[in-house]
This record gives sequence, C-alpha cells and structure tokens, in this order.
Amino acid sequence: MAEAMPETRYDFKPSPDVWNFKELMNHIVYGISWWENNYLKKIETPWNPPPILGKRQEILDAMHKAYDALAQTIAKGKSNDGVLKGFHATLDHVTHHRGQAIVYLRCNGITPPEYTF
Repeated sequence: MAEAMPETRYDFKPSPDVWNFKELMNHIVYGISWWENNYLKKIETPWNPPPILGKRQEILDAMHKAYDALAQTIAKGKSNDGVLKGFHATLDHVTHHRGQAIVYLRCNGITPPEYTF
C-alpha cells in the first residue's frame, strides 16, 4: 500500500476527520513495533508514537525495518500460545488499517496491490 501511493498524494485524506495517508502509514509502522513489544516480547510499552515521518522513502524504510524486526522476533520466539496470539493481533491491526489504505488508493484512481499473506 505504502509503495502504491505516489509521494505527491501522501497528504491526501478522503475525509476531513481522518488521518492523511502519511499519518495512516506512520500509524501502521509504529503499531507494528508497539504490538510486537507489548504482545510478543512482553515488554510493557506505553502508546507514545514518535513524530510523523515526512518523506515517502522514510516511511517505506521504517516500514521495512518494522516488518524485519517482527520477522526476527517471530523467528527467535518460542512457539507458544501467547506469541501466536500476539503475532495474530499484530497482523490483525495491520490488516485493519490496510483496508483503510485501500480507500485512500481507490479515491486516487489507484488499483491497490493484491492481498498476500
């Protein structure tokens, strides 16, 4: 989703009362790390998002880094119910916001990428 939207449209919002695309992508990036810490690593972390990254490439880099860290945590994790539930909760959060991102793309005449998992 983040790669499908051109940088010139990262400030787009489909409605005045929602995040713009950049804010939505930043929320996803931060959410991956927050859910990973709280629900996979069991490190109690307060919800305290950093300032919004401004450039598309910064967001893409941060997103790749967050997914890579999540994959490493899963690879190191012990196969137990808590880790599995935490992983599913993290993916559920991302999928929820991915659905929102589809609206942003479609409003801009962009066909969203196929869903893969």
